[in-house]
Amino acid sequence: MKLVIGFLKGLAVLVIALIAIAFLLPSEVAVSRSTLISAPAEGIFPHVNSMQATEAWSPWLSRDPNVVLTYEGPETGVGNTLRWTSDEPSVGNGIQVIIASTPNERVETALDFGPQGLANAYFDLEPADEGTLVTWGFETKLGMNPIARWMGLMFDGWVGADYETGLANLKALVEGA
Repeated sequence: MKLVIGFLKGLAVLVIALIAIAFLLPSEVAVSRSTLISAPAEGIFPHVNSMQATEAWSPWLSRDPNVVLTYEGPETGVGNTLRWTSDEPSVGNGIQVIIASTPNERVETALDFGPQGLANAYFDLEPADEGTLVTWGFETKLGMNPIARWMGLMFDGWVGADYETGLANLKALVEGA
């Protein structure tokens, strides 16, 4: 019995320590990846300023061929909205809306992943010597949830890897056109 009580006390101390440490972890996560595309911004912008156009290079759609996509609003620019539903956990369900669009420079989106939270994403297009530097970024607030803060440590690997794949797909699409 003493062994069980000692184990439970040790477990309680460990849980309390993990929760306390979680509040020392960042409450916000930012991930970004960049690639140089050998094309002017005018040739890239249409591919990031439309949720419909992202189907051609999205890193997630190949994971679930049965994903259901629904579009609302205008076909490009502010208000263009994508809703997706998938049984594949790595795709999930959500809504993405273009909330700001500066032609050939920047597109900002708001993401709603339902119970998994809210986030913002963006594409920056910057002129470069050999074409355009495209940066795809993601930002989210983790709040006071200690589990979310621990998971936040893994976002760069998770989201970053997908962004690298998506940017490679975008580059191949634009440069192959």
